[in-house]
Amino acid sequence: MKIDYRDKPIKIFMAYVYAHKGLFAIDMVCALAVAVIDLVFPYVSRTAMNTLLPQKMFTTFFVVMAIMVAAYFLKSVLYYVITVVGHRMGVLTESDMRRDIFTHMQDLSCSFYDKNRTGVLMSRITSDLFEVTELSHHGPENIVICTLTILGALAVLFTIRWELALALAVILPLCLWFTLSQRLRMKRANVEVKRKTAEIYSAIESSISGVRTAKAFANEHVEHEKFESANALFRGAKVEYYKSMGLFMSGMEFTTGIMQVVVVAFGGYLIMRGKMDYITLITFSLYVSTFVTPVRKLAQFSEQYMQGAAGFERFLEIMRTEPEIRDRPDAEELKDVVGRIEYRGVSFAYSNGVPVLSGVDLSVEPGQTLALVGPSGGGKTTLCQLLPRLYDVTGGAVLVDGHDVRDLTQASLRRAIGMLQQDVFLFAGTIRENIRYGRGDATDEEIVAAAIRAEIHDEIMALPDGYDSYIGERGVMLSGGQKQRVSIARIFLKNPKILILDEATSALDTVTEQRIQASLDALSQGRTSIIIAHRLSTIRHADTIAVVEGEQIVERGSHEELMAKGGVYAGLVRAQSFAEDRKEKEKETC
Repeated sequence: MKIDYRDKPIKIFMAYVYAHKGLFAIDMVCALAVAVIDLVFPYVSRTAMNTLLPQKMFTTFFVVMAIMVAAYFLKSVLYYVITVVGHRMGVLTESDMRRDIFTHMQDLSCSFYDKNRTGVLMSRITSDLFEVTELSHHGPENIVICTLTILGALAVLFTIRWELALALAVILPLCLWFTLSQRLRMKRANVEVKRKTAEIYSAIESSISGVRTAKAFANEHVEHEKFESANALFRGAKVEYYKSMGLFMSGMEFTTGIMQVVVVAFGGYLIMRGKMDYITLITFSLYVSTFVTPVRKLAQFSEQYMQGAAGFERFLEIMRTEPEIRDRPDAEELKDVVGRIEYRGVSFAYSNGVPVLSGVDLSVEPGQTLALVGPSGGGKTTLCQLLPRLYDVTGGAVLVDGHDVRDLTQASLRRAIGMLQQDVFLFAGTIRENIRYGRGDATDEEIVAAAIRAEIHDEIMALPDGYDSYIGERGVMLSGGQKQRVSIARIFLKNPKILILDEATSALDTVTEQRIQASLDALSQGRTSIIIAHRLSTIRHADTIAVVEGEQIVERGSHEELMAKGGVYAGLVRAQSFAEDRKEKEKETC
């Protein structure tokens, strides 16, 4: 199903509904039958009272009444079908929208996630689409039933007594005017409720994710205050919405209630003038009830419409957001990867305009190791993120095997690159599932082989359920070193030609770091590697060391060359050695 999200919202919405046209047709046919039954009863009642009873056609009268009982039994069956089939169609429509927004969000660039909180995005995928089920079900159905009933009732009323029908026809536009005038106000209020709901999602998500930090600092009350603040904003938005809805409902009650008064008052006047009898007035009252019921139903549906429309509008906001990084129409697959990397005059600035890199030139030959060092915030991580196109350069070019990465498909480029960061992300699941994430078709034997190479196999087997051990949210049930080695096993399984290690051991203690360093050395063997190092002792054997400072490469060379030069790198090494010696002396003193 191809949808152009630049189209009008109603066209996009109906495209989703039309995808389930079979269920939609059943729903509409049943809705049409319900409207016909509602329209027939007052007319049959008038005929029975005007013709059958005066002419003492009692048998025919009761046959007609039995038929009406059967008709209303059929109506109840039709409503059952409408409820079941209509809601099924609504759920399928909501599911399609949720699938499409999730897929689209997977395609959006990292810059999008830099600017949007997780909780807000969760609300877009979940709560914002809940009311779409009701909208997609009750929307077409209510419009069909109510429109046919109102127009049909008016048409019949004009054949019975045109003067009374005309009086109602004058009141109806007033009712429609009031409905339309309040619709925009209710919609704005409901969109605000959606925004505040997203803020509550964000507050909850942040508090749950950081619950250990909150407990460690005894700051549960701070998190409670954050939640209460978001909850108060939501409460205020909801109150404003219900004020708008209250004004709308009270106005609808007045306009619909006044119709009965007009019928009785004007009908009574016509009876006084001898222009109408009581049976006609009763029939008219029955039709007015038939007429008013769909008007009330439309008024009640308006709340569902506002909620669903607000959720659908926020759905469209995401769907109309274009990825900043896209594959070019003629993008090539990166095949037979050798691993040669080149940065040519690379410059980069984030969306706020602050420059991070300027005129960077670097090259790494296949199988060689490039180490990036320098102060925090100098652009080392950004330089690495430009390689797999997590961000795109704002000047210059990044090349892999002579291909500008912008000319390659993102999937093939990223399959050739393995990234290991300081903040390892493991999914809530088993160890086996997390290692297999490196290559979805891997066998159990290959997973074990990868774990052995990462030196984590024995520790996995010591766990109660081995590879099927559940590790909790973000791998919370594993130590820092174990999480790193599981992620290393994941990359062994992926077996990429290019490796990026972004301060992969900086958060670990010295003993654990030394153990993991052996795994990293094995992982780097035969691969082109870019390493961002916190401890300079770990990158002494790198083929090239580049010092990133002030948006540029200020020094490059081997460890020996840079130490002999006595520049920035040599100063960093001496400072770190001095700090480590001082720590050792402090330990000996203790």
